[in-house]
Amino acid sequence: MIFGSHIVTVAEEHATLNPLLPATADLVWGAVCFVILLAFFWWKVLPAVKKTLDARAEVIEGGIQKAENAQAEAAAALQQYNEQLSEARAEAGRIREAARADGVKILNDLKAQASIEAARITANASAQIEAERQSALVSLRSEVGSLAIDLASGVIGESLSDDARSAALVDRFLAELEASEQDSSGTEKVSR
Repeated sequence: MIFGSHIVTVAEEHATLNPLLPATADLVWGAVCFVILLAFFWWKVLPAVKKTLDARAEVIEGGIQKAENAQAEAAAALQQYNEQLSEARAEAGRIREAARADGVKILNDLKAQASIEAARITANASAQIEAERQSALVSLRSEVGSLAIDLASGVIGESLSDDARSAALVDRFLAELEASEQDSSGTEKVSR
């Protein structure tokens, strides 16, 4: 019965103890395990977690830096594009003005060439008209001369076959005719 008495003693001890509080030996062993686990986490797990978090933070910061760099590069590229665009617009304006000036120059050159060509054509036409007038005068003079000789022969009643005499008569007749035309045109101008 020793065994039975021991159970009774243990039961009596437990009856006097608070069932909600653990035994002192359990508290000591629990504290020792807690300290061991805390030390393990403090030296092994916490540095590994911190290292992982630092690496992740570094990656995030690197991504942010890359994004900021990309944004700065995009802003610089946009500024360069705007500068090139304004330069292209200015160059297009200069080209347009040069083309306009060239067009005006070409137009003036063409006008000058047309004026020269018109003056040449007018001079040629005047020369041709003068040549035709002279030809008509010579032709008319010979016609008038032969008519005058025929008429004079009929009035005088004798033949004027002498060329020198008939030429002198025709020249005198034409000179008198031209003089009378000039007198009549001069008196018309004066009377006006």
